[in-house]
Amino acid sequence: MPLPRLRLAPGAGHGPTGGAWWPRCDALELELPALLGSLDPGAVTGVTRVTVGTAAWPDAPRTVMAPGHAIDVVLSDLPAGAHAITVDCGPAGLWNLLVIPPDERAEVAGRLLSAAATADRPPAADTGVAREGRLPDSA
Repeated sequence: MPLPRLRLAPGAGHGPTGGAWWPRCDALELELPALLGSLDPGAVTGVTRVTVGTAAWPDAPRTVMAPGHAIDVVLSDLPAGAHAITVDCGPAGLWNLLVIPPDERAEVAGRLLSAAATADRPPAADTGVAREGRLPDSA
């Protein structure tokens, strides 16, 4: 399984947008286990559910198998979640990541991944920057 294309903000953890993820395809059941393993070595067993946007993951299954257990998948129709994934680790908190569409141009995806890893304020998942191919103003 290839490593996910993931960049985390400095000091990222549970809370507001903690980085960006650029999946290789729109098959959540193939992409999710590697993403979770990269967030935190213990995350796979602590994750209780993930929430993804229906627009970005129209064919997402309601359950995804990860090593040792099943993870519930919640689909959201909220515009703010169209390019986001929220990983619920139960009592440990939430990971919120910007999701860059798999078919995004490499140049744009690279800029968004870099911005998520270096910005004082990573691009928020609800800014729509992934599809528009631009970064939010840093002011």
